[in-house]
Amino acid sequence: MAIRGLLSRLDLADPHALRQTSPVDTVVEHLKMLLNTRKGQVAANPDYGIRDFNDVVHSFPAAIHWMQASIQQAIETFEPRLNNVFVLHVEGEGDPFALQFEITAQLVHPDSQGLVRLRTRVGTNGRIELS
Repeated sequence: MAIRGLLSRLDLADPHALRQTSPVDTVVEHLKMLLNTRKGQVAANPDYGIRDFNDVVHSFPAAIHWMQASIQQAIETFEPRLNNVFVLHVEGEGDPFALQFEITAQLVHPDSQGLVRLRTRVGTNGRIELS
């Protein structure tokens, strides 16, 4: 079982209480933050995050490849618990205009290892949802 990071523990009402979460849950939480941060938003590391979807939305279908590459590069660079990251564009179920990607990677963690597969969907507000 993994213990949440220092900053997460500081948010707890009872600072002595530690919530146990699975390694996959902590990776997913970090990916939500990473994929919803745009490059240049973090002063300490301007490369953290992905390209702004609004910068490429008018360049379809090339925008699909740019977003796919940006997501993969960000995960490979900023999520060391995932190896062999592969991002694939998938057709939107029920909505052919929805921009969706499938992320497949190998989880490398002392307590848990295995294949992780997540679906992302770019919402109308530009935020990326993970499931």
